[in-house]
Amino acid sequence: MAANGKDVTVPYVDKQFNLCIERSPFRFANIKAYRALKKIIDAEQYTLIHCHTAMGAVIARLAAKESRDKGIAKVLYTAHGFHFFRGAPLKYWVLFYPMEKYLSRYTDGIITINQEDFELVQHKHFSNKATYKINGIGLNTDRLLQPGSMSKDVLRVEYGYSQEKLILIYIAEYIHRKNHRFIVDAIPSLIKEIPQLKVLFVGRGLLMDQTKAYAKQLHVETYIDFMGFRSDVGKLIALSDVGISASRQEGLGLNLAEEMFGGLPVVATVDRGHKEMVEQGKNGYLFYQGNLNQFSAYIIKLANEDVLREQMGTNAFESVQKFTLPKVKQEMVAIYQRYL
Repeated sequence: MAANGKDVTVPYVDKQFNLCIERSPFRFANIKAYRALKKIIDAEQYTLIHCHTAMGAVIARLAAKESRDKGIAKVLYTAHGFHFFRGAPLKYWVLFYPMEKYLSRYTDGIITINQEDFELVQHKHFSNKATYKINGIGLNTDRLLQPGSMSKDVLRVEYGYSQEKLILIYIAEYIHRKNHRFIVDAIPSLIKEIPQLKVLFVGRGLLMDQTKAYAKQLHVETYIDFMGFRSDVGKLIALSDVGISASRQEGLGLNLAEEMFGGLPVVATVDRGHKEMVEQGKNGYLFYQGNLNQFSAYIIKLANEDVLREQMGTNAFESVQKFTLPKVKQEMVAIYQRYL
């Protein structure tokens, strides 16, 4: 295993190499990482190389080119959501699309985690030998609770929330892509219809303080609990009523999948990743990016219809099972067996 993370020990590997791989393609450190990785690949003579993340996959495929040309190694690449997608900024298409298409000639198999990326590889005639679609990278449910395993009423007493509140939960890092500001913008209109509203923001990130300041500016800070990083995510989902996501784009959206596994109906942006999981009107609702009225209408509907909310939550739990780690591991085993 080779990646950033000198302070992290990865279990189950025979050797772990720390490489300084930067997300930006313009950082000199990536050249050093390429040289170091090529030495590792040439020395170890791997049969199969599986790379992840945009820049990690760029460096790995270039470093593995000689070994692959000699017939020693096969190269797989899991795209966790291409930077270029329908609606992506033009600069992403200009920078990342030509890079990915060029490097596809040095790739035996590209593994995608949503239908849009799968079709893009095929329709744009990438040069890789095979393309696969799997159901994400595997939802690890160890930290989650199955619906009904703990009483919502008891959990609310434990955490100090009244039974009357409608609790929305958003598990996401505070970054531009996750778009917490949209949720804050929706609160003034929502509390007119749902005075007992509470929003839980679970996660950490660079924009956390900025989001707090913005909520205070709109005088809605009392309706939001900024919870930071939590080890009790399963309980927080279990005491909530609706899972939400305002993300601008997702390869899949495992945080949303966690909320669904907890038995919550979800309200999320129309996105290539969310569309893999959310069946409109069955286990949740999808709203168009930036459409506050549509988002609010779905939240109000779920707040007012208890039976609908319960049924959607049950459907959410059932539909998300195919994204769980045991299922995805089976899919990956089948792919690996084609190359080993």
